[in-house]
Amino acid sequence: MRLSGTTSTDGAGRRRLVRGALAAAGLAFVCGCDPRGPQAKTRRIGFLGVGSREGRAFLIEGLRQGLAEHGYIEGNNLSIEYRFSDDEDERLPQLAQELVRLQVELIVASGTPASFAAKNATSTIPVVMGGIAANPVETGLVASLARPGGNVTGMSMMTSQLGGKRLELFKEIIPALARVAVLWNPPNPAYGPVLRELDAAAAPLRLKIQRVEVRKPSDLDRAMAAARRRADALIVPADPLTTNRQQLIADLALKHRVAAMMEYKEFVKAGGLVSLGVDLVDLYRRSAGHIDKILKGAPPGELPMEQPTKLDVSINLKTARTLGLAIPESVTLRSTQVVE
Repeated sequence: MRLSGTTSTDGAGRRRLVRGALAAAGLAFVCGCDPRGPQAKTRRIGFLGVGSREGRAFLIEGLRQGLAEHGYIEGNNLSIEYRFSDDEDERLPQLAQELVRLQVELIVASGTPASFAAKNATSTIPVVMGGIAANPVETGLVASLARPGGNVTGMSMMTSQLGGKRLELFKEIIPALARVAVLWNPPNPAYGPVLRELDAAAAPLRLKIQRVEVRKPSDLDRAMAAARRRADALIVPADPLTTNRQQLIADLALKHRVAAMMEYKEFVKAGGLVSLGVDLVDLYRRSAGHIDKILKGAPPGELPMEQPTKLDVSINLKTARTLGLAIPESVTLRSTQVVE
């Protein structure tokens, strides 16, 4: 009957399905593959940072945002091994070696000392610099910006190249400016090019540069007091020692009534007077493009170092009033951020 014929056909179909499932299971057992189809591979990279996780948090967030834009979600298809020096930078070579032993696919270096530690730890694992303050060519990190060579590439902050623009901006804000203090941390190789650029740019502006040494966080209060005695304004170059402590720098500058400039707009939001520089969070976001290309097989030495696409000028008018400074309209009009 039709009904029994239908039942017979369904039974045969079920038997074929069972045999197919058993065959697939047997294939999976033999080859180790998943019969449901290929699964997304979890990529494993390292993050080597100067200072603390807290101090680098805003940069990590920019990096994670960029990675997500390329389809890499931490905790899903991406695993990141974090290592931080916690203000003991002499540990960075050891931490870099830890990442090498873990056989991460790539190391993100955050901070100039971390970049050197990663470069010295491996010549095979790719290193992407999230935002390097040092001149990468002059300090030997890469062969050239267009073709870095080796296993290192990333993003350049152009810190040393902007020294003249920062002095010009300060001169515009403080017309009677004669002496500018500059914090410097001797062990950090980023400072050589920065100080040379500032010295060269100061002469035509009839300015004198006063160096104020700072090596550890506990030196900052004393350094601010020295800057107040010896100069009319202060430039704080990019250095993880200070970048990780922008709120502290802003607070100490107000305490000692110092007109201070950093590179980051976050400093002005924290109460600092003025900033001129790159959007560092955006640089870290953009560095994810290099990471994506390398994870897909591109040689790091053939990926050009990228430079900032725009510069930010930020001014805090409340801080200016506290310091007794009248900010010229020419400065506020071309500022990308004005904090009232």
